[in-house]
Amino acid sequence: MSPHTVAPEPRPVEAPEPQHAGVVARSETRSEARSEARSEARTATAVPGVTTAPPPAELPAAAPPVAAAATSTASATATAVTAGTPDPAPTAALPGLPRTLTSRARTLAAAVRKRCADLAGIESPSGDAPRLNALAEELAAGYAATGATAVRERCEHGDHLVLDWPGRHEELPHLLVVGHHDTVWPVGTLADWPVEERDGRLSGPGILDMKGGLALLEGAFALLADLGQRPHRPVRMIVVSDEEIGSPDGRRQVERHLRGAAAVLGLEPGHPDGRLKTARRGSTRVRLTVTGREAHAGNDAADGVSAIDELVDQLITVRGLAHQPGTELNTGRIDGGTRANVIAGRAEAELGLRFATTEAQRRTLDTLAHLTANRPGADVRTEVLSSRPAWPERTGNPLLRHVRSLAAALGQHLDGAPAGGAGDTNLAGARGLPTLDGLGAVGGGPHARHEHLRVDQLGPRIALLAALLAVPLPRLRDR
Repeated sequence: MSPHTVAPEPRPVEAPEPQHAGVVARSETRSEARSEARSEARTATAVPGVTTAPPPAELPAAAPPVAAAATSTASATATAVTAGTPDPAPTAALPGLPRTLTSRARTLAAAVRKRCADLAGIESPSGDAPRLNALAEELAAGYAATGATAVRERCEHGDHLVLDWPGRHEELPHLLVVGHHDTVWPVGTLADWPVEERDGRLSGPGILDMKGGLALLEGAFALLADLGQRPHRPVRMIVVSDEEIGSPDGRRQVERHLRGAAAVLGLEPGHPDGRLKTARRGSTRVRLTVTGREAHAGNDAADGVSAIDELVDQLITVRGLAHQPGTELNTGRIDGGTRANVIAGRAEAELGLRFATTEAQRRTLDTLAHLTANRPGADVRTEVLSSRPAWPERTGNPLLRHVRSLAAALGQHLDGAPAGGAGDTNLAGARGLPTLDGLGAVGGGPHARHEHLRVDQLGPRIALLAALLAVPLPRLRDR
């Protein structure tokens, strides 16, 4: 930056509006869009599986999004890299619809941006039941405005949400969408890190992971409602309250609704370049607890057994597990002892483990389960707090091909790649169900102070999600 250049001031984001002000309620263009949709319906061309119409002449041509089809490799800001040729089959059934979705999504993006900011302004750390329940109520109201029925599944650590939207073909298996409304950020984070927009980036705690994804899906359903559309098949969404701590209770909710699902979509953020997530490593949270014997550190040190010393030695041993193929380890938290003049009688550490394969996961957990103390009088115990299986990448991914084709019809280039993090889509992908994650916001820095989403990518993601809901799925697996 030159010495005469003035840096742009961050753009503050308004405080959250009163509850139940969702995308549908807030969008200033909704009534106009409904009127246009009814007018368009009178001149609509029949399309197999989709009822739509060409956009009105006064609608401007869709501005190419950053993720749009850019053939020049010189563009360093392209949202995604295309690999392979999309299957053109779905695009033949969409005359008029891609431009309509793109134009309407661009119009709706401002309301969705506001919704992202408002949701991020409701702090919801894992385990804080009152705040998670308040956010669940707000989400349920927003989704209900788009036609969903909402059920709160009680959990002492924060309620989960189950939402259902009817489809045009109710006899078809449901499309399952998974998300979460808890974040890693403690209450009070907003005090020194408010939600703000700077240089086209909307930043704030939880804005990317995953308040943005929750707002985008609401926007996609609002878009369809404005067009007088319903999803092609029934859609069910599970929003769990404990994903950031491994879904110890939410897992059963997700697994219950996997049964009978045609496909599973995740609203986690995509890769930083916009690519979707086609596989995920397994993850396990383990608590390592050491019990020793307290004693006066000066007068009776020989009578004590330091739990902290034992824990340190155990962690040195455990760190060696990270050198095994397919295993990564992070010691995320350590606690123990009471005072400097007391031999510590208890100490514990929380470990985060990630695995490329189920075999690496089994081998590592077996090793941890058989740890033994180095010191007489010490006791070592391991406890698995939560666990998700590895979701391996599969060749010939028909769901990814379908999404790439829809993206191409919308003027977007899109592809997928495996991801390092784990999520609730692991539960579906590990079972071999057609699964795709990363359909949430595009941005960077999840779980970090530079967490942000790209405002210019809200419109393209809304359009893509709306197309995924409205267009029939191809055959994704052998019957």
